[in-house]
Amino acid sequence: MGKGAADRVFDALGDPTRRALVARLSQGPMSVSELKRPFDISLAAVVQHLQVLERSQLVRTEKVGRVRTCWIEPAGLDVAAAWLAVRRALWERRLDRLGDVLVEEAQPREDGRS
Repeated sequence: MGKGAADRVFDALGDPTRRALVARLSQGPMSVSELKRPFDISLAAVVQHLQVLERSQLVRTEKVGRVRTCWIEPAGLDVAAAWLAVRRALWERRLDRLGDVLVEEAQPREDGRS
């Protein structure tokens, strides 16, 4: 069974290093070398993480000469936001219905029973 876009995004964001890379790129585009600077991992490991982020369409990279520049791909984040919005709306409706039931049960009945 193939993975959908949301599955790829959440798989990619499931790794703390990849989340940190996305957070750094939210500051703006930067080279792979700049992106690697605060991490205690090899350049090859950063590149592997970036490949996962590219496949999930969260990050884009472009190589010009010897420098590969990376930046956030907002549409990739929109996939996650849309998935979360659907679940949030579902739970808000459920909680609203629960609230209605609780209010109804808290009101005294006409027959005198509570």
